[in-house]
Amino acid sequence: MFALLRNIYDRTLRLSGHRHAEWALAGVSFTESSFFPVPPDVMLVPMILAARAKAWRYALICTLASVLGALLGYAIGQVFWEAIGQPIVAFYNGSAAFDRFTHFYDDWGIWIVLAAAISFLPFKVATIASGVSGLALAPFLLASLVGRGIRFFGVAALVYYFGPNIQKFIDRYFNILSLTFVVLLLLGFLWLGSV
Repeated sequence: MFALLRNIYDRTLRLSGHRHAEWALAGVSFTESSFFPVPPDVMLVPMILAARAKAWRYALICTLASVLGALLGYAIGQVFWEAIGQPIVAFYNGSAAFDRFTHFYDDWGIWIVLAAAISFLPFKVATIASGVSGLALAPFLLASLVGRGIRFFGVAALVYYFGPNIQKFIDRYFNILSLTFVVLLLLGFLWLGSV
């Protein structure tokens, strides 16, 4: 699993040096909000290191493309839930648990979206769940915009002010960071299933 994630990470990192890197950054940011496994930070960090004066521009590209991608995730949850998601939940006898989750999401959905948008929790899960639960679109977009803005402008600020040490840290501890991400993802699913 680590080899596959490392391969995707390395390919995404190589895109940061391409002459169309800004378009690639937008593409990765867009797709990560609905299905792509690698966060855009992988490109954002080296792009800022290469051109610090463009740090805020790159953060803005990430933010706007990610929010547009969040709309795709929302649509996936809203449009394809009945055709794909519901039969899967029924097959696993999870309808009651899903109903509890939907009720929880109705009460806390905006905060879940905001937390996932800022943190390294999988934002794609929050965007798809928002569509499934029918979370109101305007608050969903606002939470996505605020959260993604905090996330990417925060990363841009860290890299702008602290430089290459951030990239070295990611490269050095990639397996540990990946394992931590997977564990947090599983714990998040277990927690949501118990609510």
